[in-house]
Amino acid sequence: MLIKKDTRTLYERMGGEDKLRSLVQSFYQYMDELSEAKKVRDMHAPDLKSAEDKLFMFLSGWMGGPSLFIEKFGHPRLRQRHINFVIDESARDQWMLCMKHALDDIVEEKELRDELMQALYGVADFMRNSA
Repeated sequence: MLIKKDTRTLYERMGGEDKLRSLVQSFYQYMDELSEAKKVRDMHAPDLKSAEDKLFMFLSGWMGGPSLFIEKFGHPRLRQRHINFVIDESARDQWMLCMKHALDDIVEEKELRDELMQALYGVADFMRNSA
């Protein structure tokens, strides 16, 4: 029996633009509401709309969908863009907590949720600039 490997991008597997937009909205809702995410929430402006738009555009390209962030802003240069913030393990873990809740809400397939959590952890850990 031949097992077919899923060759679709993460963006396609997740459900495209609408699902990604829902994920990002859920992520920032958790960041805004969870007391456990206060440190990372305080790094953002009071109005999260700009951050939401930028994360949506970044994740779109990162997940294999349209490269919206690059088209609008150029190379992401993630660490450079976040250099003014102290991002330590605690901030990373708070960001990941919000993302885990959002993924649990939006992505039905457990295997895809786990794959995204692992990949996003790598990105979040790369962002650390403090012990």
